[in-house]
Amino acid sequence: MAHAFIQEKELFPPVVPFNQGYLDRGIHRIHYEQCGNPDGVPVLFLHGGPGAGIAPAHRRLFNPNRFHCVLFDQRGCGQSQPHGEIADNTTQHLIDDIEALRTTFGIDRFVLFGGSWGSTLALAYAIAHPENVSRLILRGIFLGTDAEVNWFLNDMGRFFPEAHESFVEFLPLQERSDLLTSYHRRLIDSNRHTHQAAAERWASYETSCSTLRSGVRHVGGKLALSMARLEAHYFVNQCFLASDHILKNLDRIKHLPAEIIQGRHDVICPPVTARILAKGWGPRAKLRLIDEAGHSTFETGIAHALLAALEKCR
Repeated sequence: MAHAFIQEKELFPPVVPFNQGYLDRGIHRIHYEQCGNPDGVPVLFLHGGPGAGIAPAHRRLFNPNRFHCVLFDQRGCGQSQPHGEIADNTTQHLIDDIEALRTTFGIDRFVLFGGSWGSTLALAYAIAHPENVSRLILRGIFLGTDAEVNWFLNDMGRFFPEAHESFVEFLPLQERSDLLTSYHRRLIDSNRHTHQAAAERWASYETSCSTLRSGVRHVGGKLALSMARLEAHYFVNQCFLASDHILKNLDRIKHLPAEIIQGRHDVICPPVTARILAKGWGPRAKLRLIDEAGHSTFETGIAHALLAALEKCR
């Protein structure tokens, strides 16, 4: 059995951004970082969630000599302000933020690198602006459909029953028939105790199901709130995408090369979705299923495959 998580020595050394700051976007201030070589291959890192945010470890996936890496905290999460804000927070707003970053930094085309919700956002941006994308590297495919949301809320418990029971039993018995509505109501409640308690239960459920090796993992604080509130906000609004928007618009991006990295045992985003995407995309999309892996970026097989995909970028 391979190591559950990649060892630090296998990643690139810790890197300090050569530029970071905020982009003012209406009521939101978007936190960004630029790392690596300013003259290198431009790559945009898109984090998951919605609401997870970026972390220093994400920078270490990119060779600092070869890549000009742009990372940013999407609206309402990480160091972006205001934290947990759902007003003016839709997929189209995020697409527009990406475009604002691209033009602000004078980037012509960039590699889109995104996992989970980051794969959704990468695909949505590429469909909107294919001329600004050179290739896509995607992990843990999520297409933002109601079926996938229903899987996450209900059927994921078939594989992680302990975590799912804890998720469900947080709610009063009479509110368990519609988990999304019941959680969403609590997560947007202005009372801090109400929304924080619900957020921690939601985020802990998701994180406990995210790797091949099971384990009860508690998520608290600001990260729990942004993850849970923004996910619920997007889920109740069908991720602000028309029905089957991505699959119906693949013709706009079929000419672009794509590497799709998918854990065979990814329970949060099951591999069937990645296969549907790859088949619909055609010969320019290469799907790699990693047998000994779940959903997490830093599980050994997933991380190695992502690093190998980045090596192909020129």
